[in-house]
Amino acid sequence: MTVIAPSILAANFARMGEEVAAISAAGADWIHLDVMDGHFVEQITFGPAMVAALRPNSSLPFDAHLMISPTDRYLAAFAEAGADTITVHVEAGPHLHRSLQRIRELGVKVGVAINPGTAVETVVPVLDDVDLVLVMSVNPGFGGQSFIPGTLDKLRSLRELIGSRPITVEVDGGVSASNAAAIVAAGADVLVVGSAAFKGGGQAYAANLAAIREATGVAG
Repeated sequence: MTVIAPSILAANFARMGEEVAAISAAGADWIHLDVMDGHFVEQITFGPAMVAALRPNSSLPFDAHLMISPTDRYLAAFAEAGADTITVHVEAGPHLHRSLQRIRELGVKVGVAINPGTAVETVVPVLDDVDLVLVMSVNPGFGGQSFIPGTLDKLRSLRELIGSRPITVEVDGGVSASNAAAIVAAGADVLVVGSAAFKGGGQAYAANLAAIREATGVAG
């Protein structure tokens, strides 16, 4: 089953707790948390305190995508705040394996992410250490960007590299009902959805998510 993970980067920040509760009730599978530091990427979003504040508003898995550098000093705080998966970038520092080991020690699922300009082969040395690989289909740092078509080839290559390993493949950036089927066909298990999930306000959330599910051919 394809997992739909709305990114709260596209939600109303003035009503974030209500937004998380509403998108959860509308049929989301995970809640995706885009954490940005103004260093690894240009924007600044939120940190562990926000994750902890949002945790009571949903029982869904919290998927923390750390677009920050350095990462290691913050990993425990995100785990303690309620993240179920913590994903760090290949490009975020020189000691990726150590970061992934630390996430595993914290008792949460381990993810590794790659930017559009990063080759999928860079994750090969850590494939036996992760539960999830996140493929960025836009350049990280801003919402509302268009999906990069070459991502589909990256997904196919990644699937070959993963082989029989029980690794989840996630795609983040520019995902909508118009391209969801192609993304899933190329190998994605999890679709991170921003504006396509939150457009139209709370009354539209269920229909937005249902449209994406229908596009993938998976019933809600």
